[in-house]
Amino acid sequence: MSSVAGTHKTPVAQPQQAGMFGGILSWLGLAQDETKVPSPPWRAAFVGVFLALVLFGVYRWYQHAYSFTVGLDYFEPEFGVYWMRLFYIQMALITLAGAIGVPLLWFTRPKDPMAMSPHKELSIYYLILSFIAVASVVVVAILGLFVEADAAWHQVTVRDTDFTPTHIGLFYFAIPLGMVALILGFVWMHTRMPDFVNRVSLPLALVAAAPILIMPNLGLNEWGHTFFYAEELFAAPIHWGFVLLGWGLFGIGGFLVQCLNRMRKLTAVTDEERVAAI
Repeated sequence: MSSVAGTHKTPVAQPQQAGMFGGILSWLGLAQDETKVPSPPWRAAFVGVFLALVLFGVYRWYQHAYSFTVGLDYFEPEFGVYWMRLFYIQMALITLAGAIGVPLLWFTRPKDPMAMSPHKELSIYYLILSFIAVASVVVVAILGLFVEADAAWHQVTVRDTDFTPTHIGLFYFAIPLGMVALILGFVWMHTRMPDFVNRVSLPLALVAAAPILIMPNLGLNEWGHTFFYAEELFAAPIHWGFVLLGWGLFGIGGFLVQCLNRMRKLTAVTDEERVAAI
């Protein structure tokens, strides 16, 4: 690791986290001993997948239980109790998470990110790869449990307003939640990781912007379906703009290349180290 260590300032020793919280972080693989080779936090990844599946599974159960009983008519009082309250709660929480999270990440950024040790940086890249693995499972779950359900719902029920059980779960929960998470991740990467603090990662910017890019088409889609385009077809021209979301998410490939290239430099072994190891 000498080939990269020279680009960093000498790190200041940090006190080890103690107590139950530190023990949990160590068990999850999120707090690693810098005297040992860093490893991917597999336990944290599996826990993340489990929690995400529980969250979206419970939400999908709620949709299945109450969509056909109190979710068919927006103008019924029961719809306001079971669905609009959920809409207001989740939109308020997601908005607060973004409004608080972005300034918090910015104002708590380290003064000198380049002081991060190569070992610490490499362990964080392992964590990033684990998060991407969790996100890949979450995206598949959203596509299967929310996107397909939304299209099927509108093929068999009347779209009276923009607020339907499937829309409240997809357009006002899953997609905004992913958008805020991506924006927070973008800010975190560019304020803390040495390889990103002095530049902008275009692939990651495309990924973070993907949910935002479909907002104009989302408004057009809902307005069009409400007033002049009743039939719900996947290939309808009014849906074409949604491909921007998928195209933007393809940027994750470029971001992975950037991460792997940096990891290659962090794990490079010089000729002197190779001779000394023989």
